[in-house]
Amino acid sequence: MHAPEKSIIELYLEEQQRLQTPVVLFAGEHERGLAPALEPVYRNLIPLSAPGPGEQYAFEVELDSCTGCKACVSACHSLNGLDDHEAWRDVGLLIGGTQAAPFQQTVTTACHHCADPACLNGCPVLAYEKDPRTGIVRHLDDQCIGCQYCVMMCPYDVPKYNERLGIVRKCDMCHQRLSAGEAPACVQACPTHAIRIVSVSVQRSASPQADTSAFLVSAPDPQLTQPTTRYVSERVPPANVHAADASALRPQPPHWPLVVMLTLMPAAIGVQTVRLLPLGAELPAFASWVPAVAGAGGLLAATFHLGQPWRAWRVFLGLNRSWFSREAVLFGAWAGLTFLSASMHLLAPMAAFTGLLGLVCSVMIYVSTRRNFWRFSQTFPRFFGTAAVLALALAAPRYGFFALAAKLAIESAAQADGSVSARLLRGPLRNVALLRFGLGFLALGLFVVPGLTGRNDLATHVAEGVAVFAALAGEVTERSLFFRAVDAPKMPGMPAGGAT
Repeated sequence: MHAPEKSIIELYLEEQQRLQTPVVLFAGEHERGLAPALEPVYRNLIPLSAPGPGEQYAFEVELDSCTGCKACVSACHSLNGLDDHEAWRDVGLLIGGTQAAPFQQTVTTACHHCADPACLNGCPVLAYEKDPRTGIVRHLDDQCIGCQYCVMMCPYDVPKYNERLGIVRKCDMCHQRLSAGEAPACVQACPTHAIRIVSVSVQRSASPQADTSAFLVSAPDPQLTQPTTRYVSERVPPANVHAADASALRPQPPHWPLVVMLTLMPAAIGVQTVRLLPLGAELPAFASWVPAVAGAGGLLAATFHLGQPWRAWRVFLGLNRSWFSREAVLFGAWAGLTFLSASMHLLAPMAAFTGLLGLVCSVMIYVSTRRNFWRFSQTFPRFFGTAAVLALALAAPRYGFFALAAKLAIESAAQADGSVSARLLRGPLRNVALLRFGLGFLALGLFVVPGLTGRNDLATHVAEGVAVFAALAGEVTERSLFFRAVDAPKMPGMPAGGAT
């Protein structure tokens, strides 16, 4: 009898078993008892001595040896006990060239232990430290409040938020293993020895500088944080090399607690400020309660964004360097002054001034991330525009009309260019953007009703109420787009639909 013909799948599996890939050879050496002989190899992948003056430890990746097998990802995940969907090391892809001479390069990336780390500079509770001897940037899990501001600050998508623990975590270069003379998990697991630890030169000063000449092409600008990772290759990449996922559109999380806070707080501060102006005489009687009620609601909503809210009392620790700390302290002071101003009216101007300063800090929180969509020319008019629109909607709709029209013009201009955010607003977020402008134009139309009718009847008051509600709903929608449409930078990843 003839043996039945094998299927294509069976033939494919047999072929895979015969392939002598780097991972197969590496595993075979361990199975044959050759692991002890590899100890000298591992030791050659880490420095034999601590960094000297003006130096620090850094990853060095030999791109020509990286096969994209993700052994480094698995080893890091296993050794650090990460959750199922948590990863501190990623593997990406660079592509380019021409049809006749295509170029492809797999890239392994992790924390770059920057000379001027943005995560450390922005943390409001000092949950990061840069070891003065090794330069390793460590995250202190027991200090973290889970605000995720470091995630926004890092241009390389390194800190990862763990929802189960309510904190951020990141690569620490397996510093415990290094201190014991052992290679980090990713270094030891790489079958082609593409990753190693080296000592690099860093100018230790008030503004440390690292040699970024060997950083990865097509990655975010290394001048932002001075990453120390070195990528080496004998191949010269073509001029058109780019990340395989460069064209992928990735809407970001909406951060609803922050959406609520950054809508209600400007409304509260705006109404409080208008009350001090001659125009404040036109505010309805109930507007006297708006600052306290809206402010309390905004501050309460903000706590739901923290993974560890009971640690939030430590937020003042980063006051000298973190805009987040400054915002929290000023809004806390504003809340106290607003409460006292109910009985001591002389404190009302001080409360309004403190609130406006806090709102400036809110603007700078996002401007300091250096993301294009959150630049000052966009963020300042959005936040202060919300204050003006909602306050004037209550006091004088005729002025609210002009404030909202100006704000809508600024927002529409952000959709007219070719940026990532504009493509997000015209693509995956198109329906939300249409809703925002629909609510805005509805409010604009209703703002002019009192002037057109010249009446002060029930129908006019209903139209004014609907206009205020439409304006508020529009501002909430706009603030969600502010977070979802941001052009979040990252290291090169896999193409859409590929492995991550």
